[in-house]
Amino acid sequence: MGTNSLAPAPLLDLEIRLFLEGVFQQYHYDFRQYSMASLRRRLVLAMERHGCDTLSSLQSRVLREPELFAQMLQYFTVQVSDLFRDPGYFRALREAVVPLLQTYPSIKVWVAGCSTGEEVWSMAILLRETGLLDRSLVYATDINAQSLKTAEAGVYPIERAAQFSRNYLQAGGTGSLSDYYTAGYEAIVFDRQLKKHIVFADHSLATDHVFSEMHLVSCRNVLIYFDRALQDRAVGLFRDALVPRGFLGLGSKETLRFGAHEHVFEPWQAEERLYRRRP
Repeated sequence: MGTNSLAPAPLLDLEIRLFLEGVFQQYHYDFRQYSMASLRRRLVLAMERHGCDTLSSLQSRVLREPELFAQMLQYFTVQVSDLFRDPGYFRALREAVVPLLQTYPSIKVWVAGCSTGEEVWSMAILLRETGLLDRSLVYATDINAQSLKTAEAGVYPIERAAQFSRNYLQAGGTGSLSDYYTAGYEAIVFDRQLKKHIVFADHSLATDHVFSEMHLVSCRNVLIYFDRALQDRAVGLFRDALVPRGFLGLGSKETLRFGAHEHVFEPWQAEERLYRRRP
């Protein structure tokens, strides 16, 4: 299928809105406030992958074939991650946030939009190395059930271990990353002792409510795929979830500037997109 079979842009956007409304009504997944530019690219890829000449024909199949909808989630959600991705962010957590978290008797962390879990395991390792894991509970959430399954398993191809280790050291790791996993059969498996402190759960920033009394919320490289209204909803959830003076971490291309809740937060490590909720 070539791009010539696509409807003109205004009509395509209308078809996309109808497609998303159908998905919401049928499956109760709400992508209606995702960035239109991002959705255009991904749905075109989905049409090509499934041999559909029009978005309407893809919609017809998706609404009638639940197993196809499950496959479609990979086009709605971004599954790109890495252990200690953007090492400067984790170094800033270690140096500028952890000392304050250490003043609490117990700690709750929410990794929102955890994808395939690399950031969750990174967070658990960071908490272990700073003496916090035994009094911490980490909530790891995503809307993609397959990604959550991968995250919870904590199993990754062994060829990724070298980059994982480089990131870990750049992020201020104090030991060897291999202390936290076992290797075999072309894969690495993260320590089950880390997993005891992690709760994996399905959660949508578009439709679901908040977890409460969080001391740190980390939601990175998710908001860039939302429109402004959904960004504001998500940040409102984080505001409500955080304790006063709790911390919020965003992705390197994300900001609270000009958003509805900008006044609720103060920059903490601005260059690494770390913010603190005002009292």
